[in-house]
Amino acid sequence: MALWSAAEAVRATGGLSDVPWDADGVSIDTRTLQPGDLFVALTDIRDGHDFVAQALEKGAAAALVSRRPNGISKNAPLLIVDDVLRALEALGKAARARSNAKIIAVTGSVGKTSTKEMLRIILQYQGRTHASVASYNNHWGVPLTLARMPIDTEFGIFEIGMNHPGEIAPLSQMVKPHVAMITTIAPAHMEAFESIDAIAHEKASVMTGLCSGGAAILPADVKSINILVQAALAHNATIVGFGEKAEAFRLVAMEIHRDVTVIQARIRGAPAALRLNTAGRHFAVNAMGALAAVEAMAGDPGRASVDLFRWEPPAGRGRRETIVIDAALSNASFELIDDAYNANPSSMAAALEVLAAATPRTLDGVTLNVRRVAILGDMLELGSNEIEIHSDIAINPHLAMVDIVHCIGPRMKACHAKLPVDIRGSWANTAEVFAADLASLIAVGDVVLVKGSLGSKLSLIVDLLRKLGQRSSPDAYKET
Repeated sequence: MALWSAAEAVRATGGLSDVPWDADGVSIDTRTLQPGDLFVALTDIRDGHDFVAQALEKGAAAALVSRRPNGISKNAPLLIVDDVLRALEALGKAARARSNAKIIAVTGSVGKTSTKEMLRIILQYQGRTHASVASYNNHWGVPLTLARMPIDTEFGIFEIGMNHPGEIAPLSQMVKPHVAMITTIAPAHMEAFESIDAIAHEKASVMTGLCSGGAAILPADVKSINILVQAALAHNATIVGFGEKAEAFRLVAMEIHRDVTVIQARIRGAPAALRLNTAGRHFAVNAMGALAAVEAMAGDPGRASVDLFRWEPPAGRGRRETIVIDAALSNASFELIDDAYNANPSSMAAALEVLAAATPRTLDGVTLNVRRVAILGDMLELGSNEIEIHSDIAINPHLAMVDIVHCIGPRMKACHAKLPVDIRGSWANTAEVFAADLASLIAVGDVVLVKGSLGSKLSLIVDLLRKLGQRSSPDAYKET
């Protein structure tokens, strides 16, 4: 069954299409477009209308446009509308209206994408599941994800983000979730908000789209929990807490190992033991929230607690991998913790805790020396106190277990200056400058954390570290 027929798309958008067509998917990028997709000619840095011909040549079923591009045949399958973005929103709303799926909206200052991926993994074993791709959580990502949702979806998982006040509510009202989950409240995007409480109010506005009788999955450990609770009550939501202070889904204790987190929990009062296939307190807390969400979506949290071990962090969000420097020598390797996609004080502390927990590895009977190496980049959008916030990283207690800290960026210079001399590494203003000496800073046996905001471009450092060797398969090296 086609995702969209021309007739359905015309009804949804109010547009015009003279040629019948059926689309199996929806695309906004000719680089990833698949034959049979409806190409949506959005205007951003480039005008999507400039790529319509290319999309049709690659097999697009049709193109959603606001005008007929130059050189496009009158017989070409076009859906012509007044405004392409508004039409995409209309498609998304129509997809939501025709769906009987249980829908969750996930927001929060940290952990949205990781938690969304947890839910995607564990729910796909309980029903047909549809979820946001990557971090498609903004004004075009949310309606695009909705428009891509098959009609037979049983569980829909939508990530909702923001940079400025007033962005979450309209997206939630488009998604109309049965369950709204807030991962945490932390100082992120502070340039646009006057306080942490203001961020909490914005995140809490995800409740405005809740269906009648919906549930709110809330982080019990945050200081602004009362703001979230009051917003949930105002929308008559059933409140379910998760975290170390929660009653319903409580994290009792946890142990961080090299690549596993062992969790002791109480779920609705009953003891439970869980394992995550990665290290991190923040992942453990969000796993409890994910289980609460599964229950609220009428799923099976018991089955989900077992399937959690199938999940691993997405690239750039704490994924751990072995870099083999010399293929002829199995112990000539180092470990990379790729956390270069996003950063704020909360996630920075969590990443340093993971690094501090790194332990020696034994490969082929040889115990490798362990040097815990942190490469830290600027945290962006923290507002007027950003220099003080960066400086405070230098007194993080987990640094007591770290051997050397390198810093990148003008803001992170404040951290570098305050670091204890015995762990103070190098500093560079940009990732490009730092990269020039990168190979000399890494040794066999190291565990290397790369952490910073996307705009600090530490992904360049991650890519160069990978190029120092060849990436092993997940099972190529195991502890003995």
